[in-house]
Amino acid sequence: MSKSKATRQPAAYYRLPENSIGYLSRVMFRSFSRALERRTLEHGVSAGQWRFLRQLWREDGITQRELSARVGMREPTTVVALKSLEAAGLVRREKSKIDRRKIYIHLTDHAKALEDVLVPMNAEVHDLATAGLSDAEVEVLQSLLRRVIANLAEEAQDAPTLSDVRA
Repeated sequence: MSKSKATRQPAAYYRLPENSIGYLSRVMFRSFSRALERRTLEHGVSAGQWRFLRQLWREDGITQRELSARVGMREPTTVVALKSLEAAGLVRREKSKIDRRKIYIHLTDHAKALEDVLVPMNAEVHDLATAGLSDAEVEVLQSLLRRVIANLAEEAQDAPTLSDVRA
């Protein structure tokens, strides 16, 4: 068990959800995802599928395990998402000829063509989300969020997963 140390604010301060960075981030993420999905669903792409497509547009033909890591999802969740993407005709899975345990994910031509349609929708939602903020404020917001993510990254690597915890 870790030692208790002084915190920025007393614990009672965080009883109010609007004082919690985690809560605010979650609300922001969900709101952003809903706004994006309202647009992408017109093209048959859910918010969950978008996350995978965005990574595959950056690098097509990566392994299922690598895709899972880049999206920040557990592999069983990735398997379910990939089945959905495959059924929608957006990806195809290919087993490695060298190591049959590795599965490579490839975009279909249809999914490749969707990039030029869907990416501007993401830009539109970014503009909506940052309305009233200057370009400098948006850069500061991005920088601060990256720092919070980096601060939590090491903790996340060492954190047990639900499967590690015994009842």
